[in-house]
Amino acid sequence: MKNVHFFSGLKAGMPIAIGYFPVALTFGLLAKTTGLSILEATAMSIFVYAGASQYISLTLISKGVDPIVIVLNTFIVNIRHFLMSAALNEKMAYAPKWTKGLFAFWVTDETFSVLATRKEEQLPMSFGFGVNLIAYSSWVAFTAVGHLIGANLPMFLQAAMSVALYAMFIGLLVPSMRGNRKVVLLALVAAIINSVFYWTGWLSTGWAIIVSALVSAIAVEIIYSRYAKNKQMVNAQ
Repeated sequence: MKNVHFFSGLKAGMPIAIGYFPVALTFGLLAKTTGLSILEATAMSIFVYAGASQYISLTLISKGVDPIVIVLNTFIVNIRHFLMSAALNEKMAYAPKWTKGLFAFWVTDETFSVLATRKEEQLPMSFGFGVNLIAYSSWVAFTAVGHLIGANLPMFLQAAMSVALYAMFIGLLVPSMRGNRKVVLLALVAAIINSVFYWTGWLSTGWAIIVSALVSAIAVEIIYSRYAKNKQMVNAQ
């Protein structure tokens, strides 16, 4: 029965694995142009396994940022995974703690969406492992493939690929900004604060990103909370 659930999970996770193919491939290619070896790039996908954080790390590594700052950035970007893992813990069937710990490590935005939207009240852990494993395998494998492709590109193309990193960030940001004023305001405030740090030189690149993200998130949340309270007061009158 466990095998049936596991293979059902593999089938459910197949669209995610296919979707990871171009993103992981691009990461591997950019990791090569940044100067990471194939072992380092693949190890990052194995042990970090967080797309946005890995792309940010490439930028920070290329600028020679302190490793501690890179770790802090990764933590801040991925802090949402605590909530996602906690939510799935209620939906997944009983399993030993070490099993759930490994399962939680493999949870991503995409696998969370697939698992959280299932109609079943409780899901077998083997099903969850099937979804997570095929997505994880795709990300790691195509990171290595992307690095190999990058190693065989002409040097002028490898140098030009650094521009693709910024294009990737824009591609990730723009879709989330559509029809969402909060995300637009968050991005705008963070950009302004980071620009101030950049032009004044008050903070290094890594710390500027951390402070900009935290300050903008807190400021925008305060603004929206007050707006919601004022709206409730007006409606109550």
